[in-house]
Amino acid sequence: MKNYKILLSAAALALASCGAGNSNSGNADSTANNADSTVQQDAPKTIYATMQIADTVKMGEPVNLKFTVYNPADTASKFLKWHTPFEPPLSKYVDVKGENGQEANYKGAMAKRMMPPPADSYIKLAPGDSTSATVDLAKTYAIEKPGKYTVVYNSAGVSGLTVKDSVSFMYVK
Repeated sequence: MKNYKILLSAAALALASCGAGNSNSGNADSTANNADSTVQQDAPKTIYATMQIADTVKMGEPVNLKFTVYNPADTASKFLKWHTPFEPPLSKYVDVKGENGQEANYKGAMAKRMMPPPADSYIKLAPGDSTSATVDLAKTYAIEKPGKYTVVYNSAGVSGLTVKDSVSFMYVK
């Protein structure tokens, strides 16, 4: 019975100390919301990329995708060029889909990589700087039929770059 009282006292003390650091414990929702808004306002500006493509591309002509990386931060930043147009086509880093949802087959090379990436696999961007690369998707994807195609970047987990929006183009005769 004596051990039970000690255990109960210790549990009560532990539970009481959980709220000790929160001087506004009666208004937890307000505190959480304030913390969330502070984090959002103070969130660091991170490196990101955008894609551009012509609205209309004639069959047989290059399907040029311009990929631009921006560093809006106040400090230099770097990204891994693997799975981006900044290296020769060695991976399927975009999904190209027709309007029917059918994915255009990737016909390029697929590289196996050594980990961790060597230092020369990164591209460094100065604060406020950007860099661009253009790739012809027709060389690595089987874009053969006329129609509307959508391009989505799928390799943020490798390169560290986020691309918020997809791009679309009409492939015409």
